[in-house]
Amino acid sequence: MRKQVFVLWAIMIAGLSVQAMAQPGGNIRGVVTDAASGQTLSYVTVIVLNTNPTVGTTTDEQGAFNLPPLPVGRYNIQASFVGYEPATIREVMVSSAKETVLEITMKESVQALDEIVVRPKTNKEAPLNPMALAGARMLSVEEASRYAGGFDDPARLVGSFAGVAGDVTSNSIAIRGNSPQSLQWKLEGVEIPNPSHYPEIGGVGGGVLTAFSSQVLGNSDFYAGAFPAEYNNALSGVFDMMLRNGNSQQYEHTAQLGTLGVEFASEGPFKKGERASYLFNYRYSSMALAGDIFGGDLKEVSGMRYQDLSFKINLPTRKAGTFSLWGIGTYDGFINYLPDDLSEHDYVPVESTARQKMAAAGLNHKIFLSENSYLKSTLAATYAENHTMTDLYDSNRQNPQPIQDMLDKNTSLIFHSYLNKKFNARHTNRTGITLTGLLYDNNYNIAPNYPYANGEPMRNFADADGNSLLASAYSQSSYQFNERLTAQLGINTQYFALNRRWTFETRASIRWQASPKHAFALAYGAHSRHERLDYYFVTTPETGNRLVNKNLDFAKAHHAVLSYDWNVSDNIHFRIEPYFQYLYDVPVVPGSGISIINQTDFYMTKRLVNEGKGRNFGIDFTFERYLKDSYYYMLTASVFDSKYRGGDGVWRNTRYNRRFLTNALGGKEWLLGRNRQNILGVNLRMNLMGGSYYTPLDEAVSLSEQRPVEDESRMMGSQNPVAFTAHLTVNFKINRQKLAHEFGLKMLNITGSRDFYGFDYNYRTGQIEKSTAAVSIPNIYYKIAF
Repeated sequence: MRKQVFVLWAIMIAGLSVQAMAQPGGNIRGVVTDAASGQTLSYVTVIVLNTNPTVGTTTDEQGAFNLPPLPVGRYNIQASFVGYEPATIREVMVSSAKETVLEITMKESVQALDEIVVRPKTNKEAPLNPMALAGARMLSVEEASRYAGGFDDPARLVGSFAGVAGDVTSNSIAIRGNSPQSLQWKLEGVEIPNPSHYPEIGGVGGGVLTAFSSQVLGNSDFYAGAFPAEYNNALSGVFDMMLRNGNSQQYEHTAQLGTLGVEFASEGPFKKGERASYLFNYRYSSMALAGDIFGGDLKEVSGMRYQDLSFKINLPTRKAGTFSLWGIGTYDGFINYLPDDLSEHDYVPVESTARQKMAAAGLNHKIFLSENSYLKSTLAATYAENHTMTDLYDSNRQNPQPIQDMLDKNTSLIFHSYLNKKFNARHTNRTGITLTGLLYDNNYNIAPNYPYANGEPMRNFADADGNSLLASAYSQSSYQFNERLTAQLGINTQYFALNRRWTFETRASIRWQASPKHAFALAYGAHSRHERLDYYFVTTPETGNRLVNKNLDFAKAHHAVLSYDWNVSDNIHFRIEPYFQYLYDVPVVPGSGISIINQTDFYMTKRLVNEGKGRNFGIDFTFERYLKDSYYYMLTASVFDSKYRGGDGVWRNTRYNRRFLTNALGGKEWLLGRNRQNILGVNLRMNLMGGSYYTPLDEAVSLSEQRPVEDESRMMGSQNPVAFTAHLTVNFKINRQKLAHEFGLKMLNITGSRDFYGFDYNYRTGQIEKSTAAVSIPNIYYKIAF
């Protein structure tokens, strides 16, 4: 064994010590397109800013460009073309091992250039979707990798955005006081199940890490309110994710070994000289790998194990348009082992097993019908399975009693298609439909007062096997009156065949560019979302086999967002965004303070009615310095109030009414080495936010029954302490010709902040204890790209 280790280190040291004859560098290439029509633009001038002499080129007849080789480092790229507003792509990283491929979109001007003052538009100021004028932000994959606390997870990255709250142990996203389950995940234009590993185990809407690797994810959009008409079935926000295309000109590979897992990615052309490409990434959890290799005690404590696979195959054709085949899949296993000797175990002796699967795959097709119109269609299928089982043991770790057996299988068959038409430089319309076939198989069994069953058998409260349909249609137009004033108007309607409910929703926004540095925007949207399918098939002991929730309507909301943007300088941006949200027809338990808004369990056992309400209002602040001169920072703050009204008509704090959120993050890079080809990066994020709310216990009843019993007369009446959390990322990248090594540490919660999980009864002391834990998650890794 020692010999193998010595050989491995010798090979690694030899690889690191090879010195290239020339300075390591890389190249930047890409394509430039019209933002509204999607057509490529020929003869666009593309330059690298702040280079002397200027480094640049022009696009060819297919809109493609290829800049001359550049030394390792970061660059700002600008595209300019007569009749179009200049566009700037910031913080573009050039590496020795991977080619940098960009897609630059440019907006056509509606006035003669001599009538206006043109300021280049930066890619970090606006979302990718040109229909979104407020309440949205572009998510950079490079930021997810670089920002401390991002952990290569886009869900954790947005926790640094204004108005977004998260926890250390979960990547759940609570937007502006809303429940994480109100967020919609989209991939390649279609809704997908929660793509996180171990989804819903720690609470609805979240997981540990998403299955999206930074190796395959493209830049995407994140919406925090009043989103455009093309988005349906979402209340709080939308995560609109895209997979990037693989490199169509050269083969590139990446391998990574770390404390959280092993990972391998590969991309390249199917055939040199052709435009078709492939891209895939596979991950496997390191604890599971170690348990499988060494066995013994290590296998017994391997506990959580996960793996995921994602891919995209891009197939352009000469006349039939572009086809792309994509997919993502996860498999998670979790076993909560009890110790063999329970003499030192103070809490309820339960052992749980969970098996979870998620998959989504689709075929996209995009074809231009004319110079200014294209049709994009997607045929996709998604699948999610969650099987959770729990056994209760006696004090001798004998006689297991099943107290939970929940099986949930959901399949969606989706067809989505839209026509995008640019009528002229002022007016663009997008009209589309989405048909989703819903297939479900749910069988939920749980003992009363789980996990404190006290010998009572499990009861079935949801058992359904069937299918339904969710249909949606929308149309939205963007109209630019002049260079300063743009408006967007749209409608969306959806129909839920399970109980024949439907909605009609309007969306509108307007943006005024008051001056080259100052802009105002106002957006409104009516939104709705159906509940988890198993909620509709709940039965209760009092009602027998009658489905008490079958006729639940959509939960609905009105969003209003006002935005002010100030470009303090070319690399400093300030945004203020006040907002108001009114929720109605929210499912609640009649005569009780229980509301779906505060739901944390992934299942429901009670009768619900659409009589609840909610309101969220606040103001978000963002002050950001883009990466320039090798450092960056971002400061965000949110002040807000989140209330709900339950089935008893009383207004209370929601679980997510933290009152305030603040973030401070920043980082610095140093170019080291003889040719300044190596990069040392240090990034830090600090977060201070108010505590979440919870329902205190009825102590007398809890002690009498030896289990936590909530005092419903004080629903959401207590608040956890203010939480301070810090995260750290340090990495060192060594660039060689066609090869790069990276060593790094990514650490979540270096301050040991404690998350709240609920309450436990301690059988040894006879007391109820608050369950908290300070979980710090390190990922020490080595990555090689070649």
